[in-house]
Amino acid sequence: MHSIEPFFSWADLYTAAEDSRSPFFNREYSEFEFTDHLYDHVLHPQWDNMGSPTLFIKILYVDYEIGFSVIELIGEWNDLLHNDIMTLKRDIVELLMAEGINKFALIGENVLNFHYSDDEYYAEWFDDIEEGWIIGLNFRDHVIAEMQNAQIDYYINLGGSFQDTNWRKFSPPSLFYHLNQLVTKRLQA
Repeated sequence: MHSIEPFFSWADLYTAAEDSRSPFFNREYSEFEFTDHLYDHVLHPQWDNMGSPTLFIKILYVDYEIGFSVIELIGEWNDLLHNDIMTLKRDIVELLMAEGINKFALIGENVLNFHYSDDEYYAEWFDDIEEGWIIGLNFRDHVIAEMQNAQIDYYINLGGSFQDTNWRKFSPPSLFYHLNQLVTKRLQA
């Protein structure tokens, strides 16, 4: 896992450590010192520790004008033992929402497992964003199945066209436009 880096091709457009409105403002990164780990695997030092022992993130992009954020995740999403959704909601999402963000793209291709507890924080997040949306992009099939079994897909748009989105080929504004169209089509269906 130490070789899996967060997506860095948009770093010239946005860097959370340089954004005074970001939860990770002024964070310094090392390319050589590995401080975080997931069980017995060290993580690449570019990932951000959000306070969970099993789920780490990277805010890849934020556009405050359109209220859009892209967050990449790695690890095990464990609400049962660590209440990861509470940590994500309280310590990251709410800070972004206070700055006007109400559309969230969660990149989940490096999320290895999902362990459900309850839907309280998902429902709260869903209610808080009103005209916005939460999309899970490219989560693994078994993670989607676990989320669907827990009915988390009521709050987070998962699967289908969101499962096959090659998000890396888009610029962030183009990704927003593409995702917004997909959500609109899904809602109209």
